[in-house]
Amino acid sequence: MRNKNLHKAKKAKQDEFYTQIADIEKEMVYYRDYFRGKVVYCNCDDPRVSNFFYYFSYNFEKLGLKRLIATCYKSTNGLLFRTKKEDQAVYLIYDGDKNGNRVPDLDEIEVLPLEGDGDFRSDESIELLQQADIVVTNPPFSLFREYMAQLIKYDKQFLIVGSMNAITYKETFKLIKGGKVWQGVTTPKLFTVPEGYEPKNSDKIIDGQRFASFGNIIWFTNMEHKRRREEIILFRTYAGNEQDYPTYDNYDAIEVSRVANIPCDYTVERVVTEAELKQLKEQGFSVEILEIIDDV
Repeated sequence: MRNKNLHKAKKAKQDEFYTQIADIEKEMVYYRDYFRGKVVYCNCDDPRVSNFFYYFSYNFEKLGLKRLIATCYKSTNGLLFRTKKEDQAVYLIYDGDKNGNRVPDLDEIEVLPLEGDGDFRSDESIELLQQADIVVTNPPFSLFREYMAQLIKYDKQFLIVGSMNAITYKETFKLIKGGKVWQGVTTPKLFTVPEGYEPKNSDKIIDGQRFASFGNIIWFTNMEHKRRREEIILFRTYAGNEQDYPTYDNYDAIEVSRVANIPCDYTVERVVTEAELKQLKEQGFSVEILEIIDDV
């Protein structure tokens, strides 16, 4: 199955899956008004290969950004942002176009050394985080809980990529239930992979480029978007159709197999899968999560 890649990545802590520029563009359409005059921080990105840094630097003026900051785990011989110490972590600051060509030229990007390795949990990375208004990135799958907790602790707006499975983490569940975090709009499916990546049968090869394929990746955010409040008209009824909504032996709720089958006259608890919860969020339902059930 496609999602086995994600479980293996989590187990082996092989977290380097790079988000495509097209997926960033499709999601960012819903949040552009939030970014004017703001400092954006990409703190889990190698700017030399990160499409997040590429997107925000090339759209700096269009979005009206104040500053773009990105941390880089380490330098690599022969790549763009080199330092005297090839293994030294660096951070980048871009304050916008200065020569009028509306392109982020190399001499407009300030490259500064970090004392540590650029880990998002380090003191110097946290200091950069505190300077930012909005964080946008693809954090390590294996560190999602810790990463999300840091964003909440420092009260940052964010738009980050993560597994749908994170909805079932008790830490994330509390945030969703409390209305502090919700799902974005689009669902990225293909991610470019780093050198040394172990090929999988589910990978896709497009124009000679290998992509890791996932079926349960979503965006998490605390920025409002219009799709979150869209009203969906329900037409199915529970009364008179009870046979279509079986109950569970070990939990007091009805089974609703599809979002389209949600009854408009049933107001008590019902059980939905992660996929159905995702669809409910995408279609504008306000969902109150009462409990995560491991097995029904």
